[in-house]
Amino acid sequence: PVPVCPAQENVLQRVLQLPVVSSTCESLQRTYASTKEAHPLMASVCEVYERGMQGAGALAMWSMEPVVRRLEPQCESIHQGGPCRGLDQLEEKIPALQYPVDK
Repeated sequence: PVPVCPAQENVLQRVLQLPVVSSTCESLQRTYASTKEAHPLMASVCEVYERGMQGAGALAMWSMEPVVRRLEPQCESIHQGGPCRGLDQLEEKIPALQYPVDK
């Protein structure tokens, strides 16, 4: 039987926890960090970009908070339904999703 998603489980969190996805993200983070270390000019540009993205992200979250609060019940019912079941089926049919990229 296919497991049912708990109410608090988020589809995005489940996808990010898949070994193939998490290992890819870790690899990208290592590459990004080593590139910044190896190239000081690139590190300066990246830091400016990162600060800009943090500010933009904070502004976006602040402006969207009322909308998110209002839509939260509808979003929760969506997460409990189809996407979780669809992800369960995908994980069953593609076992490679349970392995890191290097395997």
